Amino acid sequence: MVERALELSRNDGCVVLVDEGSTANLRFAGNTLTTNGVARSSQLTVISIAGEGVGVVSRASVREEQIADIVAAADAAARDAQPAEDARPLVEGGPASPDWGDPVRPTDIGVFEGFAPALGEAFAAAEAGGRRLYGFAEHSLTTTFLGTSTGVRLRHDQPTGRLELNAKSADLKRSAWTGVSTQDFTDVDVAALGSSLAQRLEWAKTRVDLPAGRYETLLPPSAVADLMIYMFWSAGARDALDGRSVFAKPGGGTRVGEQLATLPVTLSSDPGTAGIACAPFVMAHASSRQSSVFDNGLPLGPTDWIKDGRLEALLQTRYSAELSGLAVTPGIDNLVMNGPGGGRSLEEMIASTQHGLLVTCLWYIREVDPQTLLVTGLTRDGVYLVEHGEVVGEVNNFRFNESPVDLLGRLTEVGAGERTLPREWNDYFQRTIMPPVRVPDFNMSTVSQAS
Repeated sequence: MVERALELSRNDGCVVLVDEGSTANLRFAGNTLTTNGVARSSQLTVISIAGEGVGVVSRASVREEQIADIVAAADAAARDAQPAEDARPLVEGGPASPDWGDPVRPTDIGVFEGFAPALGEAFAAAEAGGRRLYGFAEHSLTTTFLGTSTGVRLRHDQPTGRLELNAKSADLKRSAWTGVSTQDFTDVDVAALGSSLAQRLEWAKTRVDLPAGRYETLLPPSAVADLMIYMFWSAGARDALDGRSVFAKPGGGTRVGEQLATLPVTLSSDPGTAGIACAPFVMAHASSRQSSVFDNGLPLGPTDWIKDGRLEALLQTRYSAELSGLAVTPGIDNLVMNGPGGGRSLEEMIASTQHGLLVTCLWYIREVDPQTLLVTGLTRDGVYLVEHGEVVGEVNNFRFNESPVDLLGRLTEVGAGERTLPREWNDYFQRTIMPPVRVPDFNMSTVSQAS
């Protein structure tokens, strides 16, 4: 399909991406498996270039006889388009991916062969303990083929798995959530997850009502992931150069080089990170303020966005890098945060807390002010009161108002990093390694009636 589309294009240049996807899922409610299924998908994207004009046409489930019409439509759109500001020569091709011509191997329900029996045992344990488990497990495998008229022939196979598990008391008045990210479900300890949820439901038997205010707060890796992902998405160089983001320097330019965190925190991406590996080259289906179709096939490598608390890089295309004078640092589909030293576990951080809150997860995160990256959101499925190193009960939910950038400057402890699943953004970004953190004055702005 890639080769045929490239052959048919009559314009100055062409980029073709084919995404072959497959998913398998299990869904369950009330300690019972409710549905399971598999699905396949396919998408062809043709990016045609005429001079500096670009035409993009994308279609799903394309048959061979439809390719010519799609390429012709992209060619025509490119000829009619205004010059693209990010127009640059296409990336020159190097050696083709060694598996370029291999058949696509889809995922199937067999990916849950070891996981499903363990899930059944978790159902039995929950039933015996008067709890109900709800949630889903999903595994996907997407193979992307990228070919260009300049000789690029690259392929990437991306496995992605996630489990969301919610436990409720028999009367449905108490709820606890956990989630994990995985490549193949062989490393998911369902029994440990179920035990953790049971403990939280026990904590929730004691209810403590607290007013809004600033509290010393422990944020688990999942919540930290949601905040750091949103900051990462907001770190586009173009927006900073135009004065539209928190990373804009007063008077012009960007804040690259500024100290953001008092602790030596590092936020980085690396396509080769074990457990969260991702595509080692740019795959851009359309241009935006943070990506460029002209950069398709550009190699990606280890990138520090923040190093030792200092802002090192922003999301850059070749075009924006020319404007900023900074290195070309395109977005990468994983994110890792580390603090000084090895860091303590969340349990160890709880044990050293005299008075504070332990949050389970954040949700419904929305931007309030892009200039400071102030966001608002809600807590969900468990906020707990910690006294003298022990959890003494569950407190009411809150709405919070915080800036992830401002939080970096106020952290007093960064724990040990672990692979985690963000609660809010896991439909879009799942490959993260994050630590728990301690914030001395997290802003719980109002009490939430959500439960």
